[in-house]
Amino acid sequence: DLGSGAPVLLIHGSGPGVSAWANWRLPFTALQPHFRCLAPDMAGFGYSTVPEGYQFSRQAWLDQLLGFLDAVGVEKAHVIGNSFGGSMALALAIAAPERVDRLVLMGSVGVPFEITPGLDAVWGYEPSIENMAAIMKIFAYDQQLVGEDLVRMRYEASARPGVQESYSAMFPAPRQRWVEAMAHAEADIRAIPHTTLLVHGRDDKVIPLKTSLTLNQWIDDSQLHIFGRCGHWTQIEHAAAFGQLVVNFLGDGQ
Repeated sequence: DLGSGAPVLLIHGSGPGVSAWANWRLPFTALQPHFRCLAPDMAGFGYSTVPEGYQFSRQAWLDQLLGFLDAVGVEKAHVIGNSFGGSMALALAIAAPERVDRLVLMGSVGVPFEITPGLDAVWGYEPSIENMAAIMKIFAYDQQLVGEDLVRMRYEASARPGVQESYSAMFPAPRQRWVEAMAHAEADIRAIPHTTLLVHGRDDKVIPLKTSLTLNQWIDDSQLHIFGRCGHWTQIEHAAAFGQLVVNFLGDGQ
């Protein structure tokens, strides 16, 4: 919970060892001076406690988001969703449109597509330094970004007690079914009234660019920004440009 101003809910992706901080630490620099940034760890990720017997599902994560907004006293927020978080941002906009101001979807899941080898590897991760390094290299276009500190930070987060058990329970093989479980009906997406910014890396090996092209067709009031020389980490590989793009977009709606 950083900054002040119009609230922005940031929903992270589903990579191993992810957390809200790992996902959004760089965009916070641009957003924090203008907005109140609210970035929870979704159940099963980061450091949020998961109740015993918790069943991971799109509905359960949606209930978490609505409960979170209620708990922090926010009636309506801009929503930024990354990858898996994009599907959850769409879920929020569809189920509770009055709680959402503007939408930003980045490398978003949420429409049907054939699972990529990259996403299959991400969801099938087994903890080791070597496996984490390989996964991080799938995410990044610029391999120089995948340094030892980043790999170790993500590996240590993924290897904490109970974390891998939760992670492996979310998206077990065969994993195409989870792409479909996180997709929304075309009619529901087409009915979204919110002004929407779609952002995607041209060279994304995890979520194909065509997902954002589809969303751009289906969401009437939408615009699409494609970053070249960029993989699945738009907010890290092009942090300054991404931050300015989002500030400009959300600033129009304040």
